[in-house]
Amino acid sequence: MQRFVKVFGPGCLKCETLYENVKKAAQELGIEVFIEKVQDIKQMALFGVFKTPALWIDGQLVSQGELLSVEDVKKLLSK
Repeated sequence: MQRFVKVFGPGCLKCETLYENVKKAAQELGIEVFIEKVQDIKQMALFGVFKTPALWIDGQLVSQGELLSVEDVKKLLSK
């Protein structure tokens, strides 16, 4: 089953790190993930994101304002 993930942020170091952590978590879990970077402020507002980095998994905002580790992302992707 493919998971759909959005990583929200303006391209800062924390946002890029979260993006890489999502890729690594998916690889370690052996699951297929479609990851989209969202850097547009208007798009962020439409999704209810007011703090970055933020993570959206399969239609649900699961984190904002904190940099999640690979292990944290693995837990969220496993749900």
